[in-house]
Amino acid sequence: MKLLKQTINSINTIDRKYMNLAQQKLDSFFKPVGSLGKLEDICIQLSGIYQKINFDTSKKAILAFAADHGIYEEGVAPDPQEITRLQIPNFVKGVSGVGCLAKSANADVVAVDVGINCDDLIDGVLNYKIRKGTSNMAKGPAMTYDEAVQSLEIGIELSNKLINDGYTILGIGEMGIGNTSATSAIISVFADLDPLEVTGMGSGLDNDSIIKKANTIKRAININKPIKKDPIDVLSKIGGFEIGAMAGVILSASSNNIPIVLDGFISYAAAIIAYNLSNTTKEYMIASHFSKEKASSKALELLNLEPMLYMNMRLGEGSGAALAFSIIEAANYMYKNMVKRDEIYNTF
Repeated sequence: MKLLKQTINSINTIDRKYMNLAQQKLDSFFKPVGSLGKLEDICIQLSGIYQKINFDTSKKAILAFAADHGIYEEGVAPDPQEITRLQIPNFVKGVSGVGCLAKSANADVVAVDVGINCDDLIDGVLNYKIRKGTSNMAKGPAMTYDEAVQSLEIGIELSNKLINDGYTILGIGEMGIGNTSATSAIISVFADLDPLEVTGMGSGLDNDSIIKKANTIKRAININKPIKKDPIDVLSKIGGFEIGAMAGVILSASSNNIPIVLDGFISYAAAIIAYNLSNTTKEYMIASHFSKEKASSKALELLNLEPMLYMNMRLGEGSGAALAFSIIEAANYMYKNMVKRDEIYNTF
């Protein structure tokens, strides 16, 4: 708990002075003012985060956490839970969705086991296993309060290590069959909505199965009664180990003046937890894409974030964050190299 408290207490608002300087620099380019839209917004935000007029976004990494969920036994997901264990090593090998997209963006992927339902050590995957999956939240809390704190602090610790190693921008990703149920539950609690309004198809449920899934989530919320004012309580009762770890990365990045790129639906839940632990974390977040999952609009509304991409994606893994890295790099290249208005006029 000490690391978590220290991290939260060290999060400061981003620097408006440098944001104004970045705005002035962008306005000096030989183009109509504001004509590059969100690309300019990215550069202004990054200037405030880094507290620099010019900055380096070339050393990029995605921290991807894998964990299984006890609620799986309620039949909320159509795929075998074994997929979590089988897929996570592919992140590092570069042959999964996030692996391929990260390679194309010259970004590294760090895969972490925080709760896969297996005893094996997985090649290329860091072992920070809390235990072999959460408990079934439809019958009781998904984890203990201490385990929730542990998941947050794992994310903080690993993020701090990457930042100390010189990474200047981080993304988050995940793997966990059943984790859309935990995400829908978290959004339901923080948005005060019936689970049926925020429960989608996940990895491929039909309409009847979606209703069953929503009712299972409602039962979990009614049994556990998560306390909305205490995000760690919410995480412990209806969350997942990978969601807590991703929230920890957001807290760490924010405390170290490093931008954090969100992925899709599951990462929204992590962002909501982090935001409710420290509202200032929102200033460090970049929403990569709009997930096709049903509750995405409501989740992003809770965070007051606008995604940069609308690609009908719902894979997860960190795939959207990897894709966004390329856009961020393009924005920064433009910001460093575009000709200025006075440079053109001075040639006459």
